Amino acid sequence: MMIGSVKRLAAVTAIAAAFAIAGGVAASRAEDAPAGDPVNGKRLYLADGCFECHGRAGQGGRFNYLTPALAQIALPVESFIAFLREAPNDMPSFSADVLSDKDAADIHAYLSSLPGRRDAKDIPPILNQ
Repeated sequence: MMIGSVKRLAAVTAIAAAFAIAGGVAASRAEDAPAGDPVNGKRLYLADGCFECHGRAGQGGRFNYLTPALAQIALPVESFIAFLREAPNDMPSFSADVLSDKDAADIHAYLSSLPGRRDAKDIPPILNQ
């Protein structure tokens, strides 16, 4: 991995951590957060092209640098929406005119519904069969 990529990944991680910490404040306003619809969230995630960098199952990938896995997202919905509004690096920002808070909450609900990564020991050894 190149040093520039490591620096960019560290910056994205630091920003995500800051939003996670800010999420503690936002959690007190969780009752104001729009409820998410994972079915519509999946439609939006695919239609808006999120999968192109983050994978169809939110598993993460590689664009100009490593893109984070989003399955089982840990960010509270308010922090996720704030992150979308001021996205770092090559990720496009989505204003409320382009992606409403409700649509963003739907995407968050979809990402939260995904199974996430499995431990290697839980993956069947199909190559040995």
